Amino acid sequence: MRTIWLLLAGCCLSTLALAQSDQPFRRIADRRIDAIGRYLQDLFPAQTEGIDYEAVYDALTQLYANPLDLNNATRDELAATYLLSESQLSSLLDYRQGQGALLSIYELQAIPGFDVPTIRRMLPFVTVAGSQDLFGGLPNPTDHYLITRYERILEEQKGFSEAVADKKGNVPTRYLGDPQQWFVRYRYSRPHTFSVGLTMEKDAGERLQWQPGQYRYGFDYVSVHAQLQNRGRWRNIVLGDYQLQIGQGLVLSAGFVLGKSAETVQTVRRPTLGIRPYTSLTEYGFFRGGAATYALRPNLDLTLLASHVRRDANTIASDSTLADLTATSLQTSGLHRTLAEQADQSSLPETNLGMHLLYRNRQQLQLGLTLLHTQFGVTLKKRDQPYNEFEFTGTQNRVIGVHGGYVRHNWNLFGEVAYSAGSQTNSGGVGAVAGTLVSLNRKLDLALLFRHYDRNFHSFYANGFGEGSRTINETGAYAGLKYTVYRRLTISGFVDYFRFPWLRYLVDARSQGVDYLVQGRYTPNRQTAFYLIFHDEYKEKNLPGDKARRVVGTVRRSLAINAEYRPLPGLTMRSRVQGGIFRYAGRQASLGFALIQDASFDWRRLSVSGRVALFGTDDYDSRQYVYERDVLYAFSFPAYTNQGIRHYVLAQYSISRHLDVWARWARSDFFDQKTVGSDLDQINAPHRSEIKLQARWRF
Repeated sequence: MRTIWLLLAGCCLSTLALAQSDQPFRRIADRRIDAIGRYLQDLFPAQTEGIDYEAVYDALTQLYANPLDLNNATRDELAATYLLSESQLSSLLDYRQGQGALLSIYELQAIPGFDVPTIRRMLPFVTVAGSQDLFGGLPNPTDHYLITRYERILEEQKGFSEAVADKKGNVPTRYLGDPQQWFVRYRYSRPHTFSVGLTMEKDAGERLQWQPGQYRYGFDYVSVHAQLQNRGRWRNIVLGDYQLQIGQGLVLSAGFVLGKSAETVQTVRRPTLGIRPYTSLTEYGFFRGGAATYALRPNLDLTLLASHVRRDANTIASDSTLADLTATSLQTSGLHRTLAEQADQSSLPETNLGMHLLYRNRQQLQLGLTLLHTQFGVTLKKRDQPYNEFEFTGTQNRVIGVHGGYVRHNWNLFGEVAYSAGSQTNSGGVGAVAGTLVSLNRKLDLALLFRHYDRNFHSFYANGFGEGSRTINETGAYAGLKYTVYRRLTISGFVDYFRFPWLRYLVDARSQGVDYLVQGRYTPNRQTAFYLIFHDEYKEKNLPGDKARRVVGTVRRSLAINAEYRPLPGLTMRSRVQGGIFRYAGRQASLGFALIQDASFDWRRLSVSGRVALFGTDDYDSRQYVYERDVLYAFSFPAYTNQGIRHYVLAQYSISRHLDVWARWARSDFFDQKTVGSDLDQINAPHRSEIKLQARWRF
């Protein structure tokens, strides 16, 4: 009977599979990456501060690069897709325990709580290894490819113009390299078995140079990793560049951090995923060395890590002999285009030693202990400003954390407590997170979370849930819910209260705020979807231009309406209207809007998409963030500001089963202004044009 049911289910879902394979030479991995783009476009429909969008995209790309095996994936791995509610996660695990391994992905329809829209969202990201479904699914596929990308801005920027000395003979600063940007990535991997990768990048303005003594190896940024998994008791071994996602991210966080977004429930909890190879182009926030996870017992894992990396930092000499250096800030741009930027490159040696002990009991109870010791080769001391009074000072920092989670039926309780102790007296802070996710019934999901981070809690690889971009100096409470009125209509929202016990950058007093979001999504059929989202945030900041540096209330309010529809086979249209205001108390509001029309068309080996957007803002405060489609493994989430028109065209063509090529052209034309950008990036024209070319060879 189970086999008969699977045949019937396969027939019912055949249109889904056929829709997923509309291009004969595009493989499953491409559809997964396209799905990530669509997912992020829906996930961040409104501007959200404190989120590193590129890091989120890189993390999701790593997670989705290989499909999850539904028969072996842990609850945390499934939860990290942010596609399933607590009741659906429990139903899947209960079904797997009671019925045994799934025979096909289409068996999901037999699991309570799984409907066709849910399964459709999951299809690009999951598989049943070892099964041969009705449409020729490949078991445990190998991903082996080489990507090369070229991009540049077509107009001349000031940094690339000819340098002419002034009357005193001073030559102005210019970029050292050419305006071309290059990216190369090689990857050879098999899910849950092995992975080898090499990533290299040269940003525009940087030089290709071989200077090992200055830590420059041809391309300005070079990242390598090698990974082995599931070799007896050795669950995971990674050499090279890597990250770790542990607990709620108070000690170790690998970038799987979505924070406050349109997904108001599932993104609150951080999943424990362990060691992950690092392949991102973000040139900081990773370890370089080795890490391994060993199973002491079937339900007890030990992870050890060792890392030595040189970080970019601004350093100054404490005396004229240059014998004693102090790092005043960590640089995170990853740009080394001028002599000043090159002076900061790799100037701060950093060594890390860590340990993580994890106990799991039938995926219901999870307990973990984490230790991380960080040693800097140069004293780190931020500039003498009031808001830096409780920042880390010294050369050593130790963080110890305890995290746990307990799942019973549709309840998921989780939390983490961490303590930091440094080499100076201003260390010794505590960070804590506690929360719950619960499916109260098949229609209503709820999330509650409380957090507190002392003003002297110092954890350099943390990324806990919060309003700020760092896990420090914050206390808050969050409540989110999602209600399915019926299968095609969903209403969700959150409210978040937060306060900052100490001063912050551009906030010269203790401050507080509150954040609201309400969203409605309506999907009348497979070809049409609508959503409306309203976001309102109140915070306190310094009043610009005020000599007394008064701290006043601010409000940021936005509204977005989106419609997606398919008028013809292969043609998808997306129309969007969004607008917002930003206002300081007692001053006139800054207004901004954007009108966007997207279109994408798939025909055999060719895929073409494009956009035309009209935007207008009074200033940068009312900027409008809008996600844009880009070439494979590239990310674009620009801020539309001032007044103008933005348009782009993206094309992908599959030349053969081995070779795919992409081309992207984008241009912004601005009204009533003669230049674009500032400083060395300034363009002496009212427009900015970008071109991007990419090729991928699959072995």
